[in-house]
Amino acid sequence: MTTLQASNLLISSSLSTCKCNVIESTLHAPKLKSLRLSFPKLSSTNLVEELNIRNGYKTTTTTEQEMIKTSTSGRDDEGSSNSLVMAELYAILETISDRIEMHANIGEQRNNWNTLLLTSINTITITAATMAGLASISGNGTPLLALKLSSTLLYSAATGLLVVMNKIQPSQLAEEQRNAVRLFKQLQRQIHTTIALRSPTSMDVNGAIKKVLALDKAFPLPLLGGVMLEKFPKTVQPAVWWPQQGRQGKQFGGELNNNGWNASLLDEMREIVGVLERKDTQEYVRLSKMILKVNKTLAIVGPLLTGMAALGSTLVGSPSHGSWAAVLAIVGGAMASVINTVEHGGQVGMVFEMYRSCAGSFQLLKESIESTLNEKEVERRENGEVFEMKVALQLGRSLSELRSLAGCSSIKAEDVTEEFASKLL
Repeated sequence: MTTLQASNLLISSSLSTCKCNVIESTLHAPKLKSLRLSFPKLSSTNLVEELNIRNGYKTTTTTEQEMIKTSTSGRDDEGSSNSLVMAELYAILETISDRIEMHANIGEQRNNWNTLLLTSINTITITAATMAGLASISGNGTPLLALKLSSTLLYSAATGLLVVMNKIQPSQLAEEQRNAVRLFKQLQRQIHTTIALRSPTSMDVNGAIKKVLALDKAFPLPLLGGVMLEKFPKTVQPAVWWPQQGRQGKQFGGELNNNGWNASLLDEMREIVGVLERKDTQEYVRLSKMILKVNKTLAIVGPLLTGMAALGSTLVGSPSHGSWAAVLAIVGGAMASVINTVEHGGQVGMVFEMYRSCAGSFQLLKESIESTLNEKEVERRENGEVFEMKVALQLGRSLSELRSLAGCSSIKAEDVTEEFASKLL
Protein backbone atom coordinates (compact mmCIF):
# COMPACT_ATOMS: atom_id res chain seq x y z
CA MET A 1 0.00 0.00 0.00
CA THR A 2 1.33 3.36 -0.89
CA THR A 3 1.46 6.38 1.27
CA LEU A 4 -1.20 8.18 -0.86
CA GLN A 5 -3.73 5.37 -0.43
CA ALA A 6 -3.19 5.27 3.33
CA SER A 7 -3.89 9.01 3.67
CA ASN A 8 -7.12 8.73 1.63
CA LEU A 9 -8.36 5.90 3.80
CA LEU A 10 -7.74 7.94 6.92
CA ILE A 11 -9.64 10.95 5.58
CA SER A 12 -12.71 8.89 4.58
CA SER A 13 -12.91 7.18 7.99
CA SER A 14 -12.74 10.50 9.77
CA LEU A 15 -15.57 11.91 7.56
CA SER A 16 -17.86 8.95 8.26
CA THR A 17 -17.25 9.36 11.97
CA CYS A 18 -18.26 13.01 11.78
CA LYS A 19 -21.48 12.15 9.90
CA CYS A 20 -22.44 9.61 12.51
CA ASN A 21 -21.91 12.11 15.27
CA VAL A 22 -24.05 14.66 13.45
CA ILE A 23 -26.86 12.21 12.92
CA GLU A 24 -26.79 11.09 16.48
CA SER A 25 -26.89 14.63 17.74
CA THR A 26 -29.87 15.34 15.52
CA LEU A 27 -31.77 12.27 16.62
CA HIS A 28 -31.22 12.81 20.32
CA ALA A 29 -32.05 16.57 20.47
CA PRO A 30 -34.18 17.47 23.56
CA LYS A 31 -37.95 18.23 22.98
CA LEU A 32 -39.24 21.67 23.93
CA LYS A 33 -42.47 21.83 25.98
CA SER A 34 -45.29 24.13 24.72
CA LEU A 35 -45.95 27.07 26.93
CA ARG A 36 -49.56 28.04 27.74
CA LEU A 37 -49.96 31.71 28.49
CA SER A 38 -53.12 32.95 30.23
CA PHE A 39 -54.17 36.56 29.75
CA PRO A 40 -56.89 38.36 31.82
CA LYS A 41 -60.27 38.72 30.07
CA LEU A 42 -61.07 42.22 28.99
CA SER A 43 -64.45 43.62 30.06
CA SER A 44 -66.96 44.52 27.35
CA THR A 45 -67.73 47.78 29.09
CA ASN A 46 -65.39 50.67 29.00
CA LEU A 47 -63.80 52.23 32.04
CA VAL A 48 -66.40 55.01 32.43
CA GLU A 49 -69.29 52.56 32.36
CA GLU A 50 -67.57 50.27 34.88
CA LEU A 51 -66.97 53.18 37.27
CA ASN A 52 -70.58 54.30 36.93
CA ILE A 53 -71.85 50.79 37.68
CA ARG A 54 -69.59 50.53 40.74
CA ASN A 55 -70.88 53.87 42.01
CA GLY A 56 -74.52 52.73 41.60
CA TYR A 57 -75.36 54.59 38.38
CA LYS A 58 -76.86 53.03 35.24
CA THR A 59 -75.27 53.99 32.00
CA THR A 60 -77.14 55.40 29.04
CA THR A 61 -76.33 52.33 27.00
CA THR A 62 -77.83 50.00 29.61
CA THR A 63 -81.01 52.08 29.82
CA GLU A 64 -81.40 52.13 26.05
CA GLN A 65 -80.94 48.37 25.89
CA GLU A 66 -83.63 47.86 28.53
CA MET A 67 -85.98 50.20 26.64
CA ILE A 68 -85.36 48.26 23.44
CA LYS A 69 -86.09 44.97 25.19
CA THR A 70 -89.29 46.40 26.73
CA SER A 71 -90.55 47.80 23.42
CA THR A 72 -89.72 44.54 21.66
CA SER A 73 -91.66 42.50 24.21
CA GLY A 74 -94.55 44.97 23.95
CA ARG A 75 -94.61 44.59 20.19
CA ASP A 76 -94.56 40.83 20.57
CA ASP A 77 -97.55 40.95 22.97
CA GLU A 78 -99.40 43.31 20.63
CA GLY A 79 -98.60 41.13 17.64
CA SER A 80 -99.82 37.98 19.39
CA SER A 81 -103.03 39.77 20.47
CA ASN A 82 -103.62 41.04 16.93
CA SER A 83 -103.00 37.55 15.55
CA LEU A 84 -105.58 36.14 17.97
CA VAL A 85 -108.16 38.74 16.92
CA MET A 86 -107.52 38.01 13.24
CA ALA A 87 -107.88 34.27 13.86
CA GLU A 88 -111.21 34.85 15.62
CA LEU A 89 -112.49 37.07 12.81
CA TYR A 90 -111.56 34.52 10.16
CA ALA A 91 -113.31 31.82 12.21
CA ILE A 92 -116.43 34.01 12.22
CA LEU A 93 -116.08 34.49 8.45
CA GLU A 94 -116.01 30.72 7.97
CA THR A 95 -119.18 30.41 10.06
CA ILE A 96 -120.86 33.14 8.01
CA SER A 97 -119.94 31.38 4.76
CA ASP A 98 -121.51 28.19 6.09
CA ARG A 99 -124.67 30.10 7.08
CA ILE A 100 -124.91 31.63 3.61
CA GLU A 101 -124.75 28.19 1.99
CA MET A 102 -127.32 26.75 4.39
CA HIS A 103 -129.86 29.55 3.94
CA ALA A 104 -129.40 29.57 0.17
CA ASN A 105 -130.04 25.83 -0.12
CA ILE A 106 -133.03 25.85 2.23
CA GLY A 107 -134.48 28.93 0.52
CA GLU A 108 -134.36 27.17 -2.84
CA GLN A 109 -135.96 24.09 -1.30
CA ARG A 110 -138.84 26.08 0.21
CA ASN A 111 -139.41 27.95 -3.01
CA ASN A 112 -139.77 24.53 -4.66
CA TRP A 113 -142.29 23.61 -1.97
CA ASN A 114 -144.44 26.57 -2.94
CA THR A 115 -144.37 25.69 -6.65
CA LEU A 116 -144.92 21.96 -6.22
CA LEU A 117 -147.64 22.24 -3.58
CA LEU A 118 -149.50 24.89 -5.59
CA THR A 119 -149.45 22.75 -8.72
CA SER A 120 -150.39 19.57 -6.87
CA ILE A 121 -153.29 21.09 -4.92
CA ASN A 122 -154.76 22.80 -7.98
CA THR A 123 -154.50 19.56 -9.97
CA ILE A 124 -156.20 17.59 -7.19
CA THR A 125 -158.96 20.20 -6.84
CA ILE A 126 -159.73 20.38 -10.57
CA THR A 127 -159.73 16.58 -10.83
CA ALA A 128 -162.15 16.32 -7.90
CA ALA A 129 -164.48 18.91 -9.47
CA THR A 130 -164.40 17.02 -12.78
CA MET A 131 -165.32 13.77 -11.04
CA ALA A 132 -168.18 15.48 -9.21
CA GLY A 133 -169.51 16.77 -12.54
CA LEU A 134 -169.29 13.31 -14.11
CA ALA A 135 -171.04 11.82 -11.11
CA SER A 136 -173.94 14.25 -11.48
CA ILE A 137 -174.68 13.09 -15.04
CA SER A 138 -174.03 9.38 -14.56
CA GLY A 139 -176.78 6.98 -13.67
CA ASN A 140 -177.23 5.09 -10.45
CA GLY A 141 -175.00 2.18 -9.57
CA THR A 142 -171.34 1.46 -9.14
CA PRO A 143 -169.95 4.25 -11.41
CA LEU A 144 -171.79 6.91 -9.41
CA LEU A 145 -170.49 5.58 -6.10
CA ALA A 146 -166.91 5.35 -7.41
CA LEU A 147 -166.96 8.91 -8.78
CA LYS A 148 -168.51 10.33 -5.59
CA LEU A 149 -166.03 8.51 -3.38
CA SER A 150 -163.03 9.58 -5.49
CA SER A 151 -164.16 13.20 -5.58
CA THR A 152 -164.70 13.25 -1.82
CA LEU A 153 -161.29 11.74 -1.12
CA LEU A 154 -159.53 14.17 -3.45
CA TYR A 155 -161.28 17.18 -1.92
CA SER A 156 -160.38 15.96 1.58
CA ALA A 157 -156.73 15.58 0.59
CA ALA A 158 -156.71 19.04 -0.98
CA THR A 159 -158.23 20.50 2.19
CA GLY A 160 -155.55 18.94 4.39
CA LEU A 161 -152.72 20.06 2.12
CA LEU A 162 -154.14 23.58 1.98
CA VAL A 163 -154.30 23.80 5.76
CA VAL A 164 -150.64 22.80 6.05
CA MET A 165 -149.54 25.06 3.21
CA ASN A 166 -151.42 28.05 4.60
CA LYS A 167 -149.90 27.41 8.02
CA ILE A 168 -146.25 27.41 6.93
CA GLN A 169 -146.57 29.84 3.97
CA PRO A 170 -143.73 28.48 1.75
CA SER A 171 -143.38 31.70 -0.22
CA GLN A 172 -142.83 33.64 3.00
CA LEU A 173 -140.33 31.04 4.21
CA ALA A 174 -138.38 31.40 0.97
CA GLU A 175 -138.35 35.19 1.33
CA GLU A 176 -137.00 34.87 4.87
CA GLN A 177 -134.10 32.75 3.64
CA ARG A 178 -133.35 35.17 0.78
CA ASN A 179 -133.19 38.03 3.31
CA ALA A 180 -130.91 35.95 5.54
CA VAL A 181 -128.51 35.28 2.64
CA ARG A 182 -128.39 38.97 1.74
CA LEU A 183 -127.77 40.11 5.33
CA PHE A 184 -125.13 37.46 6.03
CA LYS A 185 -123.30 38.53 2.85
CA GLN A 186 -123.55 42.14 4.00
CA LEU A 187 -122.01 41.22 7.37
CA GLN A 188 -119.27 39.29 5.57
CA ARG A 189 -118.39 42.34 3.49
CA GLN A 190 -118.36 44.56 6.60
CA ILE A 191 -115.83 42.29 8.32
CA HIS A 192 -113.61 42.23 5.21
CA THR A 193 -113.77 46.04 5.07
CA THR A 194 -112.78 46.31 8.73
CA ILE A 195 -109.78 44.04 8.16
CA ALA A 196 -108.72 46.04 5.09
CA LEU A 197 -109.02 49.53 6.59
CA ARG A 198 -107.60 49.11 10.10
CA SER A 199 -106.38 46.67 12.71
CA PRO A 200 -109.43 44.94 14.22
CA THR A 201 -109.91 44.73 17.98
CA SER A 202 -111.74 42.45 20.38
CA MET A 203 -114.73 44.82 20.19
CA ASP A 204 -115.03 44.03 16.49
CA VAL A 205 -115.02 40.31 17.30
CA ASN A 206 -117.74 40.68 19.95
CA GLY A 207 -119.84 42.84 17.66
CA ALA A 208 -119.59 40.33 14.81
CA ILE A 209 -120.62 37.46 17.09
CA LYS A 210 -123.65 39.42 18.34
CA LYS A 211 -124.71 40.18 14.77
CA VAL A 212 -124.43 36.51 13.73
CA LEU A 213 -126.55 35.40 16.70
CA ALA A 214 -129.12 38.13 16.01
CA LEU A 215 -129.45 36.96 12.40
CA ASP A 216 -129.85 33.36 13.55
CA LYS A 217 -132.69 34.45 15.83
CA ALA A 218 -134.37 36.62 13.20
CA PHE A 219 -134.29 33.96 10.45
CA PRO A 220 -134.58 30.50 12.05
CA LEU A 221 -134.20 27.38 9.94
CA PRO A 222 -136.44 24.84 11.79
CA LEU A 223 -140.19 24.66 11.19
CA LEU A 224 -141.08 22.74 14.35
CA GLY A 225 -140.62 23.27 18.06
CA GLY A 226 -142.07 26.76 18.16
CA VAL A 227 -138.97 28.25 16.51
CA MET A 228 -140.63 29.18 13.21
CA LEU A 229 -141.69 32.79 12.88
CA GLU A 230 -145.40 33.42 13.32
CA LYS A 231 -146.96 33.81 9.89
CA PHE A 232 -150.13 35.54 11.16
CA PRO A 233 -148.98 37.69 14.09
CA LYS A 234 -151.49 39.59 16.21
CA THR A 235 -149.44 42.78 16.05
CA VAL A 236 -147.31 43.78 13.08
CA GLN A 237 -143.86 45.14 13.92
CA PRO A 238 -140.89 45.92 11.67
CA ALA A 239 -138.49 43.01 11.26
CA VAL A 240 -135.47 43.14 13.60
CA TRP A 241 -132.22 41.35 12.71
CA TRP A 242 -129.59 43.42 14.55
CA PRO A 243 -128.44 43.31 18.22
CA GLN A 244 -130.70 45.38 20.41
CA GLN A 245 -129.11 47.96 22.67
CA GLY A 246 -130.54 49.89 25.56
CA ARG A 247 -132.93 52.54 24.35
CA GLN A 248 -131.67 56.07 24.82
CA GLY A 249 -133.44 59.36 24.65
CA LYS A 250 -132.94 61.67 21.72
CA GLN A 251 -130.17 63.70 23.32
CA PHE A 252 -128.42 64.84 20.20
CA GLY A 253 -125.35 66.88 20.97
CA GLY A 254 -121.61 66.90 21.35
CA GLU A 255 -118.88 69.30 20.31
CA LEU A 256 -119.43 70.58 16.80
CA ASN A 257 -117.09 71.71 14.00
CA ASN A 258 -114.95 68.64 14.48
CA ASN A 259 -114.48 65.33 12.64
CA GLY A 260 -116.71 66.49 9.78
CA TRP A 261 -119.66 67.42 12.06
CA ASN A 262 -121.27 70.81 12.32
CA ALA A 263 -124.57 72.33 13.39
CA SER A 264 -126.20 72.12 9.94
CA LEU A 265 -125.33 68.43 9.56
CA LEU A 266 -126.72 67.73 13.03
CA ASP A 267 -130.02 69.43 12.14
CA GLU A 268 -130.10 67.60 8.83
CA MET A 269 -129.75 64.18 10.47
CA ARG A 270 -132.38 65.09 13.04
CA GLU A 271 -134.86 65.91 10.29
CA ILE A 272 -134.06 62.68 8.43
CA VAL A 273 -134.83 60.70 11.58
CA GLY A 274 -138.19 62.44 11.86
CA VAL A 275 -139.10 61.75 8.22
CA LEU A 276 -138.17 58.07 8.53
CA GLU A 277 -140.30 57.70 11.63
CA ARG A 278 -143.33 59.61 10.37
CA LYS A 279 -143.47 58.50 6.75
CA ASP A 280 -141.44 55.50 5.60
CA THR A 281 -141.67 53.20 8.62
CA GLN A 282 -145.34 53.89 9.27
CA GLU A 283 -146.25 53.47 5.60
CA TYR A 284 -144.65 50.04 5.31
CA VAL A 285 -146.14 48.91 8.61
CA ARG A 286 -149.56 49.97 7.28
CA LEU A 287 -149.00 48.05 4.06
CA SER A 288 -147.88 45.00 6.04
CA LYS A 289 -151.09 45.07 8.09
CA MET A 290 -153.21 45.33 4.94
CA ILE A 291 -151.44 42.41 3.23
CA LEU A 292 -151.68 40.36 6.41
CA LYS A 293 -155.48 40.80 6.46
CA VAL A 294 -155.74 39.75 2.83
CA ASN A 295 -153.52 36.71 3.39
CA LYS A 296 -155.45 35.67 6.49
CA THR A 297 -158.76 35.89 4.61
CA LEU A 298 -157.45 33.83 1.70
CA ALA A 299 -155.94 31.25 4.07
CA ILE A 300 -159.37 30.72 5.69
CA VAL A 301 -161.51 30.81 2.54
CA GLY A 302 -159.45 28.30 0.51
CA PRO A 303 -159.76 25.25 2.85
CA LEU A 304 -163.37 26.24 3.63
CA LEU A 305 -164.32 26.04 -0.05
CA THR A 306 -162.62 22.67 -0.59
CA GLY A 307 -164.29 21.33 2.56
CA MET A 308 -167.72 22.45 1.35
CA ALA A 309 -166.99 20.94 -2.07
CA ALA A 310 -166.11 17.63 -0.37
CA LEU A 311 -169.43 17.72 1.47
CA GLY A 312 -171.32 18.50 -1.74
CA SER A 313 -169.63 15.65 -3.62
CA THR A 314 -170.95 13.15 -1.06
CA LEU A 315 -174.54 14.29 -1.78
CA VAL A 316 -174.27 14.21 -5.57
CA GLY A 317 -176.97 11.94 -7.04
CA SER A 318 -179.27 12.07 -4.03
CA PRO A 319 -182.98 12.56 -4.91
CA SER A 320 -183.54 15.57 -2.65
CA HIS A 321 -180.28 17.55 -2.88
CA GLY A 322 -178.61 16.14 -5.99
CA SER A 323 -178.65 19.30 -8.13
CA TRP A 324 -177.54 21.69 -5.40
CA ALA A 325 -174.89 19.28 -4.19
CA ALA A 326 -173.41 19.04 -7.69
CA VAL A 327 -173.29 22.85 -7.99
CA LEU A 328 -171.61 23.13 -4.61
CA ALA A 329 -169.02 20.46 -5.45
CA ILE A 330 -168.14 21.85 -8.88
CA VAL A 331 -168.27 25.59 -8.16
CA GLY A 332 -166.60 25.19 -4.76
CA GLY A 333 -163.70 23.33 -6.32
CA ALA A 334 -163.28 25.94 -9.06
CA MET A 335 -163.34 28.84 -6.61
CA ALA A 336 -160.90 27.05 -4.29
CA SER A 337 -158.44 26.71 -7.20
CA VAL A 338 -158.72 30.44 -7.92
CA ILE A 339 -158.23 31.39 -4.24
CA ASN A 340 -155.26 29.06 -3.92
CA THR A 341 -153.67 30.49 -7.07
CA VAL A 342 -154.11 34.06 -5.86
CA GLU A 343 -152.68 33.33 -2.42
CA HIS A 344 -149.71 31.14 -3.26
CA GLY A 345 -149.23 31.87 -6.95
CA GLY A 346 -149.25 35.59 -6.12
CA GLN A 347 -147.02 34.85 -3.10
CA VAL A 348 -148.98 37.05 -0.73
CA GLY A 349 -146.95 35.76 2.23
CA MET A 350 -143.75 36.81 0.50
CA VAL A 351 -145.16 40.32 -0.06
CA PHE A 352 -146.01 40.59 3.66
CA GLU A 353 -142.47 39.58 4.64
CA MET A 354 -140.99 42.00 2.09
CA TYR A 355 -142.96 44.96 3.46
CA ARG A 356 -142.06 43.99 7.03
CA SER A 357 -138.37 43.80 6.08
CA CYS A 358 -138.53 47.22 4.40
CA ALA A 359 -139.98 48.70 7.59
CA GLY A 360 -137.13 47.02 9.50
CA SER A 361 -134.55 48.56 7.16
CA PHE A 362 -135.86 52.05 7.88
CA GLN A 363 -135.98 51.28 11.60
CA LEU A 364 -132.34 50.15 11.49
CA LEU A 365 -131.28 53.30 9.64
CA LYS A 366 -133.13 55.47 12.14
CA GLU A 367 -131.51 53.73 15.12
CA SER A 368 -128.09 53.96 13.46
CA ILE A 369 -128.44 57.74 13.04
CA GLU A 370 -129.69 58.16 16.61
CA SER A 371 -126.87 56.09 18.13
CA THR A 372 -124.30 58.09 16.15
CA LEU A 373 -125.74 61.43 17.23
CA ASN A 374 -126.02 60.31 20.86
CA GLU A 375 -122.25 59.81 21.02
CA LYS A 376 -121.07 62.89 22.93
CA GLU A 377 -117.40 62.54 21.96
CA VAL A 378 -117.38 63.64 18.34
CA GLU A 379 -113.96 62.07 17.74
CA ARG A 380 -115.44 58.63 18.42
CA ARG A 381 -118.19 59.11 15.83
CA GLU A 382 -117.83 58.19 12.21
CA ASN A 383 -116.65 61.07 10.07
CA GLY A 384 -119.62 63.35 9.41
CA GLU A 385 -119.13 63.68 5.66
CA VAL A 386 -118.72 59.92 5.21
CA PHE A 387 -121.77 59.24 7.38
CA GLU A 388 -123.90 61.71 5.40
CA MET A 389 -122.87 60.03 2.14
CA LYS A 390 -123.79 56.59 3.52
CA VAL A 391 -127.25 57.78 4.61
CA ALA A 392 -127.87 59.39 1.23
CA LEU A 393 -126.92 56.23 -0.66
CA GLN A 394 -129.07 54.02 1.57
CA LEU A 395 -132.04 56.24 0.81
CA GLY A 396 -131.29 56.32 -2.94
CA ARG A 397 -130.57 60.06 -2.94
CA SER A 398 -127.71 62.35 -3.77
CA LEU A 399 -126.25 64.67 -1.14
CA SER A 400 -128.09 67.67 -2.54
CA GLU A 401 -131.40 65.75 -2.55
CA LEU A 402 -130.83 64.65 1.03
CA ARG A 403 -130.23 68.23 2.17
CA SER A 404 -133.27 69.38 0.21
CA LEU A 405 -135.39 66.72 1.94
CA ALA A 406 -134.20 67.88 5.35
CA GLY A 407 -134.93 71.49 4.43
CA CYS A 408 -138.47 70.70 3.24
CA SER A 409 -139.13 68.63 6.36
CA SER A 410 -138.21 71.55 8.61
CA ILE A 411 -140.90 73.75 6.94
CA LYS A 412 -144.20 73.33 8.83
CA ALA A 413 -146.60 74.25 6.04
CA GLU A 414 -150.04 72.69 5.79
CA ASP A 415 -150.21 72.89 2.00
CA VAL A 416 -146.85 71.12 1.55
CA THR A 417 -147.05 67.34 1.28
CA GLU A 418 -144.07 65.73 2.96
CA GLU A 419 -142.34 63.23 0.71
CA PHE A 420 -140.87 59.89 1.72
CA ALA A 421 -137.24 59.77 2.72
CA SER A 422 -136.40 56.77 0.55
CA LYS A 423 -136.44 56.77 -3.23
CA LEU A 424 -135.09 53.24 -3.34
CA LEU A 425 -137.98 51.31 -1.74
